[in-house]
Amino acid sequence: MKMREDIRPVTYLKSRAADLLDQLNKTHRPVVITQNGEARAVIQDSESYERTKNAIGFLKLLVQGEEDVRSGKMYDQDEMFDRIARKVNRPKVTRAKKAKL
Repeated sequence: MKMREDIRPVTYLKSRAADLLDQLNKTHRPVVITQNGEARAVIQDSESYERTKNAIGFLKLLVQGEEDVRSGKMYDQDEMFDRIARKVNRPKVTRAKKAKL
């Protein structure tokens, strides 16, 4: 974060919104908007927002997976493929059978 460029008072946002949007889209860095000297909001370009949102979703999945491992909610590979095959009503296929095909 570049303090002089990435922290702006709300009056700057009001009077130079187009310039601020250009900055956001060019630098892809968030900008902190202050009011009465205190941070009140953070704005960022839509591309960075989407990347951040996707990263958070991925991290949530990792945490869920780690919790499942800690609590013993896991299956070996053959058992998992068997469970999936039963759900889609297909015959069981194991790695040993695949190797022969």
